[in-house]
Amino acid sequence: MTYIPYFLEGETRPGRWLITCDHAANTVPPQVGGGDLGLPRTDMERHIAYDVGAWGVSRHLGTLLDGPVIGTNFSRLVIDPNRGEDDPTLVMKLYDGSVIPANRDADAAEVERRLDLCYRPYHRAVARLAALPHTVILAMHSFTRQLRGRDPRPWHIGILHAGETRLAGPLLRLLRAETDLVVGENQPYGGHLPGDSIDQHALRQGRPNVLIEIRNDLIADELGQQDWAERLAPILTRALEEAGL
Repeated sequence: MTYIPYFLEGETRPGRWLITCDHAANTVPPQVGGGDLGLPRTDMERHIAYDVGAWGVSRHLGTLLDGPVIGTNFSRLVIDPNRGEDDPTLVMKLYDGSVIPANRDADAAEVERRLDLCYRPYHRAVARLAALPHTVILAMHSFTRQLRGRDPRPWHIGILHAGETRLAGPLLRLLRAETDLVVGENQPYGGHLPGDSIDQHALRQGRPNVLIEIRNDLIADELGQQDWAERLAPILTRALEEAGL
């Protein structure tokens, strides 16, 4: 069976939103370590391997917003599509206390091989979808409640931007009006990195965009994923209207 490094749903949907999920899966392609990075299954089920729950939320949002949805079919530990090709963290050797055995000796040739196998086909597909007229990019991610040795994170949801707040600004206002939510701005991470997915497919082209991070314990199951998608869809629609985009 031919390995395809991304999932794509609703390609012909007419909505403006393109929902991307850079860390959708914890898959290790058979061409990498025979499908095994040398980590125990417990680590491959953690946030270090993928964004728990983010793909489920993305799929539901695609249905509700009537837009295409694309997500990776490879673990961020194989290669991280939300990094530039020259980023030193593109292939992680150590992540949140876990050493990744299959990455320990990954040289430049191995990184190039994984770029061609996984990273570049995914980004070519995103670029093709994003090029449709009037596209608005929604990048969906999730974050863990607590990293090892760190304080618990208080946010339920974070909105990330790189100073491009046409859409992020209205969305933050609307979310902060939800009195049961703790909303972070550029939390738990700060903005974007040069060469990351939003930089590649939105900022350089001037496309409206926003990146959402949801705490992963809130979307660990199907019900949580559906509930959050149903909550976010009308807020996103209203934010787009308020932004006048």
